[in-house]
Amino acid sequence: MTDSVFDRIAIIGFGLIGSSLARAVKAHGLVRSIVACDSSPDARATIVRLGLADQVTDDPAVAAKDADLVVIAAPLGAYADIVRRMAPSLKHGAIVSDVGSVKAPVLRDLPSLLPEYVQLIPGHPIAGTENSGPASGFETLFEGRWFIMTPAADADPDAIKRVGDLWRGCGSLIEIMEASHHDKVLAITSHLPHLIAYTIVGTAAHLEEDAQSEVIKFSASGFRDFTRIAASDPTMWRDVFLNNREAVLEMLQRFNEDLTVLQRAIRFGEGETLFDLFTRTRAIRRRIIDAQQA
Repeated sequence: MTDSVFDRIAIIGFGLIGSSLARAVKAHGLVRSIVACDSSPDARATIVRLGLADQVTDDPAVAAKDADLVVIAAPLGAYADIVRRMAPSLKHGAIVSDVGSVKAPVLRDLPSLLPEYVQLIPGHPIAGTENSGPASGFETLFEGRWFIMTPAADADPDAIKRVGDLWRGCGSLIEIMEASHHDKVLAITSHLPHLIAYTIVGTAAHLEEDAQSEVIKFSASGFRDFTRIAASDPTMWRDVFLNNREAVLEMLQRFNEDLTVLQRAIRFGEGETLFDLFTRTRAIRRRIIDAQQA
């Protein structure tokens, strides 16, 4: 247990990330009380059954009232409505943060919806699984994983520190990054891989029925990994691609160019080209393992 970083925290959206955050802050004594907010009756019933929060509501305004920190853990497309509803309830000095994987639109769109006496400190935990819902969370999800903060240049240093301290208390490694740079980095490390996974699994789904059954029956590790990624929450990923379209399209164009080179190497039997590429990518995988981010 450690000293509390916040007295009252409201978590709006209780999927994998929101429910894992609730578990982690409770386990480490980082807050004194947790308010859970979710629009789903089933999710709220699960939160109550699992004892994940001290108060449960479906109203962001009720959740935000008297909260020192509000963490939006809902899909990006819901942010504006959530902020409009909760803004009148936010107290002076409150901090609003989030966990979305696209950051530039958050800094662009939310400040005009928030009172001037509230600090906005956007963030993104680089952690997750393909599962969703409040029952899917676990308190160790963030241990050894990066939490990236993308505050505005004029953000309050104390607010930045307190948000960082909370996530550090959950076991995260902290990085501060410019929002548009974050979005470009995540476009290649997370968003493009998900897009490719959805596409490959979609291609398999369009096969003739007899071939499709064999695809399922004889799935090797590569295809199994793609289906795991493609099982991620569709609402969340729809909003990710719509909100980070420029960076994703840039990375997709680069990928298409590299894929053309690979296609040519296979067609013309350029074994050395293939071997060099596979050697370089194998080295990157080893670096990811060495960094304990596998």
